[in-house]
Amino acid sequence: MSEAASGSPASTPFDRIGGEGPVRALAERFYDAMDALEPELAALHPLEGGKVSRASRDRFALFLIGWLGGPQDYMRLHGHPRLRMRHGHVPVTPSMRDAWMRSMRVALADPSIPTELRVFLDEKLADLATFLQNQAG
Repeated sequence: MSEAASGSPASTPFDRIGGEGPVRALAERFYDAMDALEPELAALHPLEGGKVSRASRDRFALFLIGWLGGPQDYMRLHGHPRLRMRHGHVPVTPSMRDAWMRSMRVALADPSIPTELRVFLDEKLADLATFLQNQAG
């Protein structure tokens, strides 16, 4: 990560975004966008009242907090993410990856996220989404 993206040589994306509250807000915006724009993708998650469940939202928020360099509560509670294994039962196609990224880009578009950090996170999350693909288009 460049100093421009991180804010300083020692800061993490978690620090740069503002800590736990803003990361949890990012996760909420992500699932709100998924519920509204990508119903087929949302339907792959446990639902409550037609929306992605609170448990799914909280678990993803914990993952993001750790992934961005914050406290590793996800690993303490759930073990290593092992993302490919955990998503192996779901056919992740390029179109599903794109749907996931559309929801994430809506979430990242919030003005509270500095532009340089948004660009950095978009690139890293796109890499992560591509890594999870397990089926061809």
